[in-house]
This record gives sequence, structure tokens and C-alpha cells, in this order.
Amino acid sequence: MTGGTGEGGSDLELMNRSLGFAAMCFLTVVPLMIVLAAADPPQAAGFAHWLSRALSTSAAAELEIQQLFAPPRRVLRATTSFSLAALALFGVTFAAAVQTGYEKVWDLEPARSASSHARVLALHVLWLCLLVGYVLLFTNTPLRSESVITTFQGTAGAVLITLMVLWASQKILLGGRTGWKALLPGALASTVGLLGLRLLSHLVFSPLIVASAVAYGIVGTILVVQTWFVGVGFVLYGGAFVGRVLYEEGWPRTRRRHG
Repeated sequence: MTGGTGEGGSDLELMNRSLGFAAMCFLTVVPLMIVLAAADPPQAAGFAHWLSRALSTSAAAELEIQQLFAPPRRVLRATTSFSLAALALFGVTFAAAVQTGYEKVWDLEPARSASSHARVLALHVLWLCLLVGYVLLFTNTPLRSESVITTFQGTAGAVLITLMVLWASQKILLGGRTGWKALLPGALASTVGLLGLRLLSHLVFSPLIVASAVAYGIVGTILVVQTWFVGVGFVLYGGAFVGRVLYEEGWPRTRRRHG
């Protein structure tokens, strides 16, 4: 699928970018979050628990996901300065890839042509800090019989935080070249899409993880989780594109310029 309201937007290549998003998540974000979640074992729920909750998995599926990740203490022992530096380097590459996707949505020229490399790098680092902070917020939420995420107040808070993070992410990665008002519909659309993806995960991905683990072992679990990451990328880019369409069709009706 491709999409765009202009000639440049037609080059969005939504599915290809979603596949790239999933690959970069598994290469950079997942290892980084495992290390960060392991830094405080008594308090951290652990990345496997957070991922299980994000997918709304059953207890059986969560056990399969936990098999993918090493215990926190083993992670800390195996972590080196070189590995963290490599993760940071790949993380900046991941930020650049997401930035390119948002630029395609808005038919913007690459940021490097309009600003210094140092400023672009600073924006990438800032966005990575925002992303890490967002995931850590939920990773470090203690798991209890009545987790905060399962309560109405917790769910509302999680949705609001997700909306704000998605809204700020576009603003940061686009370097302020598109206004807050223009970016709000995309943040809303992406948030709604993530809620729908979570429901789909509960109905489809959770039982599929168990079935795939029985049929293919750990590889089967990895394939299902990777598919979920593809869905996340599809929602993020697709939501931003839908948001642009909504804005340019009159959201609000007084609009007629970016910002």
C-alpha cells in the first residue's frame, strides 16, 4: 500500500516502512529496553511482561514470550559499554527511519537539507529518550492482581500518555516544520489504531503465539511478535497519514496551513 495527498506522499510505501520499523525495533529498541528494565530488577516488571501486556496476551502466551528474554541479572552481566554504544548507534538509525516516514507523510524535504547534522542528531536523541521513557514508564509498573493498566483510570491515563507521546514524536522528528494543530489528528488516529491493534492482539496474536510455539518453538513466537511490531509500524505511519488527510479536509475547518 502506498499513500499520500501529493506526489511526494505517494512514495510513503506504508507496508515496506512498517516492515523496516519492525526490523529496527527488534534490532535496537527491544535489546535496549531489556537492558534498561533489568537495571532495577526489584522494581521493574521486565520487558517481557510489558510486551505481554502490550499484546494483551493470555498467561500461556506470556510464558512463551518470557522464553525469548534472558533473566535481568544475566542481561546485566552480559552488557558491555561496546554493546550499549552499538545499541545507541542503531537507535539513532531507527529514529532517522521513523523521521523519514513522517517526512514522506507530509511531503517534506529531508531535514538534513535544511538544518545542521548536529541539530538533526539532537532531535533523534531527544526522540529516543522520549521513546525509552515511555516504555520504561510501563515496564516499571509493578504487576499486581489489579494492575494499574487494567483499571479504568489506568487505561485512561495510558491512552492520554500515548497520545501525548505520539503527538510530540511527530513534532520532534519533523523538527518543528509542521505545527501542533496539524499533527493532532495524526496522533489521535495513531492512538485509536494502537487500541484496535491491542484488541486484535488479544483475539488473534495471543492464541497464535501459543499455537506457533507448539508447532515451531521459539521461532514461532518470534514470528508472531515480529508481526505485531509490523502492525505497530503500520498504525504509526498510517495514522499519521490519515491525520494529514483529516486535517487537510478541514480539521478544524478553519485550517489551511501546516501549523
